[in-house]
Amino acid sequence: MVIKEITKSFGEFKVLHNIGLGIKKGEFFSLLGPSGCGKTTLLRIIAGFESPDEGTLRFDDMDVLGLPPNQRQANTVFQNYALFPHLSVFENVAFPLRIRRVPKTQIASKVDEYLKLTQMEGHAHKKPNQLSGGQKQRVAIARALINEPNVLLLDEPLSALDAKLRQHMLIELDQIHDKIGITFIYVTHDQQEALSVSDRIAVMNQGDILQVGTPHEIYESPATDFVARFIGETNLFDGVVASVAPLDKPEPEYMAELDIPDLGRIKVTTVDAVQPGQRLSFTIRPEKILISKEKPATKREDINLFLGAVDEPIYSGFQTKFYVKVREKTLIRVIKQHAKYSDEGPDILWKDEVFLSWSANDGYIVEVQW
Repeated sequence: MVIKEITKSFGEFKVLHNIGLGIKKGEFFSLLGPSGCGKTTLLRIIAGFESPDEGTLRFDDMDVLGLPPNQRQANTVFQNYALFPHLSVFENVAFPLRIRRVPKTQIASKVDEYLKLTQMEGHAHKKPNQLSGGQKQRVAIARALINEPNVLLLDEPLSALDAKLRQHMLIELDQIHDKIGITFIYVTHDQQEALSVSDRIAVMNQGDILQVGTPHEIYESPATDFVARFIGETNLFDGVVASVAPLDKPEPEYMAELDIPDLGRIKVTTVDAVQPGQRLSFTIRPEKILISKEKPATKREDINLFLGAVDEPIYSGFQTKFYVKVREKTLIRVIKQHAKYSDEGPDILWKDEVFLSWSANDGYIVEVQW
């Protein structure tokens, strides 16, 4: 699928700005962003429920913008299920086949096949009001898949479910994708959902695509301040490049020293040839930072080391999040995973003096400006 220069406005409000994307056949692709960023509008354009003001949309080299939704080989699963309340599970799933006048004997076998795929074979004669939220969504997915589309569009399909059920359904959705192998385009505002199941993610904000990449690329190498903040937790600082030196490596890489007004001087490696005097943003993920009451015994020159005091520890069972005050004003978030049982309980407490350290390789430069 190729999306090229798609724009869309509602009145004077421009929802999408020259959107361009290439989505591979069989890919699990997510459109991720906050409410109002344009991701659902883009999905509706792909489905045929909305028309763009400009641009092209091609499925397998065929321009589909002039085609109605039922001729696009793309079916949609909505967040509110959109089931017929007066029909049984069987009839809800069979409905697209009956519209196509498929013979009854084929309908029965096809419906059985897709009810088994979605683990709903034991509920064929129930009505939607007899089902849980997760079961209703399975029926909606079976109905969307039974016409064997080339693309399945999922518009925040799990948002109406509770947290534990969402996680369970997300795994099932990924398994269904692996079994049938068609293209899934998944709209969500939930970063963890997108990171968990996607082959690639497009992060959107205010009608623009800010970055496209694998979950690892999006999380570890954010392209902008917004992406760094939106995908998981991070510490983000503005600064200026103080110095740059090339590293002795096969691929071009540099060691940059940054002056961070709220923190001090830090070291960060980068593949971009930044220049002294450039203004930029620097990000370091909380789980990349080592926190300890003892000064780390290391002589490595690429380690950033700061002394601070615990302003707030938040214990969550599997981890503790620390807010550490450095230079009596700057709060740095640190996450410490609890991998081992401790008889003593937490060893770092409120107001403790602590050392924070991280490698220059673990930070990342974003939003370089002149």
